[in-house]
Amino acid sequence: MQDGLLERLRTIVGPSNVLTGVELSPYVVEGRTPDAAVFPGSIEEVSSAIALAAEAGLSVTPWGGGTAASVGMPSARAGLVLGLRRLDRVLEHAPGDLTVTVEAGTTVAALQAALRDRGQWLSLDPADAERATIGGVLATDASGPRRHLYGTARDLLIGVTVVTAEGTVVKGGGKVVKNVAGYDLPKLFIGSYGTLGVIVEATFKLRPIPDDERLVCVGFDRLKDAGAAVKAVMASDLIPNAVELLDATAAAAVAPGGAALVVGFDGLEEQVVWQCAELTRLVRACGGREAQPLEAAAWSRLAMAARAAFPVATAVMAFGVLPTQVAELMEQGSGVARARGLGTAWAARAGVGVVSAALATGHEPAEPAPIAAVLAEWREMARAGGGHATLEWAPLAVKAQVPVWDDAGAAGRIMQRIKAELDPKNVLNPGRFVAGI
Repeated sequence: MQDGLLERLRTIVGPSNVLTGVELSPYVVEGRTPDAAVFPGSIEEVSSAIALAAEAGLSVTPWGGGTAASVGMPSARAGLVLGLRRLDRVLEHAPGDLTVTVEAGTTVAALQAALRDRGQWLSLDPADAERATIGGVLATDASGPRRHLYGTARDLLIGVTVVTAEGTVVKGGGKVVKNVAGYDLPKLFIGSYGTLGVIVEATFKLRPIPDDERLVCVGFDRLKDAGAAVKAVMASDLIPNAVELLDATAAAAVAPGGAALVVGFDGLEEQVVWQCAELTRLVRACGGREAQPLEAAAWSRLAMAARAAFPVATAVMAFGVLPTQVAELMEQGSGVARARGLGTAWAARAGVGVVSAALATGHEPAEPAPIAAVLAEWREMARAGGGHATLEWAPLAVKAQVPVWDDAGAAGRIMQRIKAELDPKNVLNPGRFVAGI
């Protein structure tokens, strides 16, 4: 990068907020080092930095906490990392309206702590909340176990401020919860992986903190029986806020001794107590053992149960399938890997059909061919049932053989047209997302 361009960036954000050289090591992705990392302290600075990068023909990689930096393909060309850690303020909290407006660099944990003091919370629980930022959670559409009852960011976001690839500041939605007609601009940016714009502010609807919340675990000798218990729970009068299905490997950190069904409940204490007792009654008919309470810290472990099952995971794949197919996918997928001598760990948001699988070879470095073969067969299994699969993490040698994203078909072509309209110079995260956008 030319010295003149670096000086202009330093003028915009301040000399101490531009990193180069060895200072860039935390921002190296897949062995590729950016030219510089800049950390704006205001929306105006974000706008100016992006406009300068577009003028110079540099790519821009938005960066929150870096928790999803390895998802997708790295940018084909060096450029700027645009870090949002300085945009970390809660701008407006209206407890009476149950809304909050927050800057995108605020971590989920910091926001929840600020809201907790007023008896409220944002019903999103992504993995690694201490690092995950609000902007990153929206950009990746990240969620956790409580998604079962409370949904994802799409259900909670009511307003957003975004800086486009040309440096223009765009606002969508509002600060009140109401129904309106027209295009829902905020939802366009959720799950776009920073390819359409840089989210700088967001407004959410909130919920009061429940009177009581409990997480209980039921052990099973067989994963098949645990899957049957999931169906029993889903068909019952219970209203869980989480329904997690873990194979024996993923369950080891939560409930050693076999597969596990982990269920959460919240609400009035009497309701929660009754539901926990009713859960025990239901699962006994499926071969489940006595429901055991889990400590609050188990919530965070559940969000990463599959990947955390191994000291080093060789690859991680995420699936979206029908809830009725979850247990079967987990059993079949484990068998496919076992036939090639590979270990697996599986965990699922069983009630919504979201599954995560980690693959491990037991030795490093691993040969990419057998890993790629298992991942490709897993994807075909998901497709056969009308689902899809995304390669969340793998070495570049594996990504070269197995596409990160599933074929988006006609939707991919629509996404390409949207990308061309909003980012005609291909500045923001070029090539990272679906259909090469």
